[in-house]
Amino acid sequence: MTTGGMPDMGALLAQAAQMQQQILEVQARLAETKVTGSAGGGAVRATVTGSLELVGLDLDPSVVDPTDTETLADLIVAAVRDANRAAQEMQAQAMGPFAAAMGGMGGMVEGMGLDASSFGLGASGGLGGLPPGR
Repeated sequence: MTTGGMPDMGALLAQAAQMQQQILEVQARLAETKVTGSAGGGAVRATVTGSLELVGLDLDPSVVDPTDTETLADLIVAAVRDANRAAQEMQAQAMGPFAAAMGGMGGMVEGMGLDASSFGLGASGGLGGLPPGR
C-alpha cells in the first residue's frame, strides 16, 4: 500500500470509499431499528430509532392525572432519555469498529488536502461524534 515510502493514494481513497459505504449501510439499519425506554415502572414507554428519532410514546392510563401534569411530563422525559440512552449504546456498538478503524485516519486524510468529514471523520478523527478508537 506504499509507493516509494508514500501511501498509495488510490488504494487509500478506495478503502475510505468502501468504508463510507459500509457506514451508510449500518446507519440505514440503525434508522430502521427501534428501542424502547421506560419510566414509572413501565407506565410510560418511549420508542426511538437507532438514529434517535422518537417514533412512539405509550402511556398507561393510570399515569394520566389532569391535576398533576408535571409528574406525567417528568415520566415522559425520563422514558425518552432512557430510550435515547439505549439507542446511543446501540449506535456505539454498531459504529465502534468503524470508529476504531478510522480513528487514526483523520489527520492523514486532512494532510492530503481532503475534507475528513466527507469520509465520516470528525475534526478529531472520530466518527459521527464518537471519540476515536471507541
